[in-house]
Formats: sequence, C-alpha cells, structure tokens
Amino acid sequence: MAFGIHRGELNRWKEAVKSGEIAFLTHYWLDDRFPEAKTVTKVGCSDLEKLSSWGEKYGLKKEWIHKRDEFPHYDLLGETQKMILERERLTDHLSRFKL
Repeated sequence: MAFGIHRGELNRWKEAVKSGEIAFLTHYWLDDRFPEAKTVTKVGCSDLEKLSSWGEKYGLKKEWIHKRDEFPHYDLLGETQKMILERERLTDHLSRFKL
C-alpha cells in the first residue's frame, strides 16, 4: 500500500517515465513481505535499455525491472535505496522521508 504522495507527483513521474527519462518517485509503503521497509523508491523509464544501463551502475540486475504497463521500474528498498538516492543527489527524497 502506497501513501504520502500527491496525485500531481505521481502524474509527473508517469509523464517522465513515458517520455524516456530516468524518473524517481519515493513514497511511504507497507508490505507484509518487507516489514522493515517503510518507504520505496520507484525508478522508472520506458526505454528498457536506458533503465537497465542505469541500474547496472548500482549493481541492479535487468531481471529486477518490473515491467508494468507503460511504467517499467526498479523498486529500491533499505540501504540500496538510501545509497542510490545519495549518489543521485536526491536529498529532497532523503529528508522528506527521513531516510
């Protein structure tokens, strides 16, 4: 279950993904499979090669891409999430969600 974002943020992420940009969306998240995770960052791009190449920089495997409709994406959790947000200089995500 996702919460903590506004529809406008989601729509901007979707538009960026559809246009072939590497786009980041962090939100609060609860899933019984990952009880330690309180947030997730979705990193999406409609260009699968571009997304896969981006992921390789961080040791993410191409097989980990969720191929959902028009919005293929990686789900980042925990220390990997924090490390990538830091390296991408997305300090607003880090501070907003207290990561």
